[in-house]
Amino acid sequence: MRLDNVYLMTLSLLIFHQIDAAYWQEWQMFHLPGGIQGYLVFNIAVLPFLLIGYANVIKGHKSGFLCSYICAGLGVLTGLIHATFALFESQRFNLPLSMLIIMLCLVSGMIQLAVTWRHAGSKT
Repeated sequence: MRLDNVYLMTLSLLIFHQIDAAYWQEWQMFHLPGGIQGYLVFNIAVLPFLLIGYANVIKGHKSGFLCSYICAGLGVLTGLIHATFALFESQRFNLPLSMLIIMLCLVSGMIQLAVTWRHAGSKT
């Protein structure tokens, strides 16, 4: 599996999740300061970094591996955090597509970790 393809898959799922998270007002779940404004600041900070990371993967830059690990980690973390909330019967993200996106973030993130590990190892 190509690293750029799996990176794009995880990144897309994370973006879909953030769109869904706006509907569910995720900032309230995490008690984030600033409400929607804090949520937007988070996305303004993270999304460009992930997009630049994707460009670095495509260009074959060594820094692309670090960015890929971070993107993959965010996918895994998203899945694990929301699975924990689901265990405690959270009333958010309980629609089928919301749950599917979260599960796919976890799976895609784990695949991306493995693919990044394999590609980074072959470059050393």
